[in-house]
Amino acid sequence: MKQILKAAELTSAVNTARQEGKQIGLVPTMGALHEGHLSLIERALKENDLVVVSLFVNPIQFNNKEDLEKYPRTIDNDLRLIANLVAQDGFRATELLAFTPTVEEMYPNGEPKEVYHFGPIEEVMEGPRRPGHFSGVAVVVRRLFDLAQPHRAYFGEKDYQQIAVIRNLLEQIKYPIELVPCPIVRADDGLALSSRNMRLSPAARQMAPAINATLEQAAEMAEYEDVDDVKEWVLDTLASWHEVNECGDGLQFEPEYFEIVDAITLQPIENWDSTDNGAVGCIAVWLDGVRLIDIVKF
Repeated sequence: MKQILKAAELTSAVNTARQEGKQIGLVPTMGALHEGHLSLIERALKENDLVVVSLFVNPIQFNNKEDLEKYPRTIDNDLRLIANLVAQDGFRATELLAFTPTVEEMYPNGEPKEVYHFGPIEEVMEGPRRPGHFSGVAVVVRRLFDLAQPHRAYFGEKDYQQIAVIRNLLEQIKYPIELVPCPIVRADDGLALSSRNMRLSPAARQMAPAINATLEQAAEMAEYEDVDDVKEWVLDTLASWHEVNECGDGLQFEPEYFEIVDAITLQPIENWDSTDNGAVGCIAVWLDGVRLIDIVKF
């Protein structure tokens, strides 16, 4: 593993790799790595000759300044985790570059002026609640694409709407990059792994797996309940959880949304037969001041 701080050095390294006919994989992250991130990196190491992992907290995708300030930064531990992974045998890749730029290095001309639009994809769920978020994501991902020149880019399915946005971005900019969605990695109790989980209090962490448990039960209900009833049940169940479960010590879930959408277009569906692409349930829930997201496939 080699740590790279400068964009020019990264570009030089990947240019050499491409000239040698190597396949390049990119894993964009904001650091605070966990097993979910490592699963993306591991897959990239198996499928490419050179892997670039970015560790960069992108300020322009945060709507809330306090959220940006609280976002965990664990660069030393992140690099240690990557080094330990790379030390294992059986990978196709012979080199991994950990790109850890400063904000000034990523945006040398100050805050970027470009803005991306994604139509109906950004008009649902996260879009209206986090104005400008997906444009900020697209800006940094486009820059990483330009710098790393990957053949494949790896993203986790927990951020399901983000994957749809990146897919649309690739169509807009016409880059021949393969987008590789990767399954959610969960803790033993079902909680989707997230960098934000480390901000949960012990009581909240004990309560949080109820999100996934509720979604799993919703998937079973889909066999005999209609879409609106399943949506209502999920929201009501989580909103009232503090009344039926004492482990939270006075905590309660505050559901922000739960939508059941077409797996490709991300538009809400009215019934289970109204899509040929399959359906996905996407949820955002506040717990103990921390915003958690998750999905379930129907």
